[in-house]
Parts: sequence; structure tokens; C-alpha cells
Amino acid sequence: MAQIHTNQTLSVNLPEVLVLGPPSIFRIYEKHLSQKFMLLKPWESPIPLEEFLSIHAQNTTAVLTSSVVAYLSSALRLLPSVRLVVTSSVGLDHIDLKECRRRGISVAYAPSVFSADVANLAVGLWVDVLRKISAANCFLKTGLWPVKGDYPLATKLGGKRVGIIGLGRIGREVAKRLEAFGSKISYQSREKKPSVSYPFYTDVCELASNSDVLIICCALNDQTYHLINREVLQALGRQGVIINAARGAIIDEKALVQFLQEGKIAGAGLDVFEHEPNVPEELLELDNVVFSPHSAVFTEESCKDLYDLVVGNLKAFFSNKPLLSPVQFDDFMR
Repeated sequence: MAQIHTNQTLSVNLPEVLVLGPPSIFRIYEKHLSQKFMLLKPWESPIPLEEFLSIHAQNTTAVLTSSVVAYLSSALRLLPSVRLVVTSSVGLDHIDLKECRRRGISVAYAPSVFSADVANLAVGLWVDVLRKISAANCFLKTGLWPVKGDYPLATKLGGKRVGIIGLGRIGREVAKRLEAFGSKISYQSREKKPSVSYPFYTDVCELASNSDVLIICCALNDQTYHLINREVLQALGRQGVIINAARGAIIDEKALVQFLQEGKIAGAGLDVFEHEPNVPEELLELDNVVFSPHSAVFTEESCKDLYDLVVGNLKAFFSNKPLLSPVQFDDFMR
């Protein structure tokens, strides 16, 4: 427990929480968190990260992190006293779950806070790509309408065959929204969902060959890394569109660039990229690709809900109560 002083010079004891990640991720609720916890923020220290961690190694029992922290596993090796990792993300690809279970480290995540917002953005990207909203907006703003006349025809939304990869919380939310468009939905997942009537495919290529649009909603792990490769894109075909609001590395980005450049698929809507924040220049030059900067999860409302969940998990941990959203290791380590 760390001791701090308020403006009234009163001493209060607050539980220590080590924050690992870019400060921009946590600024949206950092002020409120600091009223409840003593936040250890390496980016405010002049000393190197490893030295900072070694100074706090023995007393740090809780870590708050995010999906963009690639160095989390190496950091945890320097923190022998950690008993909880709270991540502000749905995805868990940045956390070594096997090592956490071996060490008895509990993990809490945000499995449902963002589901509706991510689904909304994924469907929004789909609408934008097919109806060419962003491209038409650019066409108008750059003064091409009076010069070139009518804008090229877009593509109808209704009746499209949409294949969803990963029918978890977000995938189901996407499917629910697509039903309103009259989409013909099918899906691929680790296993068939007993309560779902959509056609199920075990093979992603087979799903792609029977879809006009692929929407990626699965987690990134060893099995899904570059799941969308040349074979899948080839199966999707020249009229096909791919939407990704999950994780960038699920798609072989080099293959995607080539297929888009050569017209081997029709378009893409991308909220995530393989090497964020770097986006291939070749992609940026294409008007049949719609982008957002990994922002699907961020709305004012979702940030408030996330703050409540993060605080709830941390409070539960320091009070020796059950976590609000614990990771069930067996569900992610099959």
C-alpha cells in the first residue's frame, strides 16, 4: 500500500496498481482511477522501464494493461509478486495465459463492454465499402462531381451472403444487425454453436467461397494468425469484400494489399492493422478501402462502462472478493 497526501495534507492509504501501456490509452479514466488507487506510471519516471519495475517488483500485486502492450510477458517476469492482471481489452493475445495460470495470476478482461460498439463499427465499415460512402464523399469534396458527372454505381446491401468468422459475443451482435439488412448469414468458428441456425463451416476457405463478404470477429491466437491468407482471399473472389474490426494479424496484410491492388477482391473495411500504428502506403492509396484507426471500441459510453469494470475488478481483488469478469483459462487454452 502506498501513502499519498491530499491537498489537505491528510494521509490516505491506496492500493498500488502498476499501469503498463501507452499513457494515451489510460488518460480517458486515469484521473478517476487515481482517486481510488495509487497508480505507478513508468512513463512519468526518468529511469528505464526495467529499473522502474525492479524497484516496485516486491510490492506490485496488480497490473493494469491494454491490448497494445507487446512487452507484458517480459515485464511480468520481473514482477514476482503479481497476482492480478487487468486488461482493458476484449482480446487476450498480449497475455501469456499459460504462464499466468502456472504462476497463479488471475486475469480480468472486458468481454462484453465493447461488443455492441465493435459490431456497429464493423457493420458501418461494411455499409461504407459497399455503398462507397467515404469514396463518394471524397469525390464530391474534391470537386469531381461537376467535372466527371455521376459517381460510379455502388453495391446493394440487401441479400448479400455474409460469412462471419468467430461467432462469439461480437460475432453474434454483428449477425443480429445484418439480419435487418436481409443478409444471408453463415459462420466459421472453433465449434458449431448449438443454439444457432446459421449455416456452419469448419473450413474458412469454404466459408469464403460461399460468401460475398467476410467479417472477422474472432480472437487473435496461434490458430488464427494469418488465418486470412492468399487461399482464403482467392476463395472470396473478385466481387468479395473483407471487414476486420478484430485484430490486424488475423489477415496476411501483404497478401491483402496485393489482392486489392490487382482487383482480385473488391474492397475492404479495416479498423485494425498488422503493424499498428503503421499502415501500408499501398493501402492508403486505394479508394475501395475504408479505414478507422483501431477505434471500434472507443465511444464515450463504452469508456465509462470500461472504467466501471476496471475499478470493479481491482476493488474486488484488493477486497479478496470474486472478480467481475475473470478469464476462465480453460475457455482460451483448448
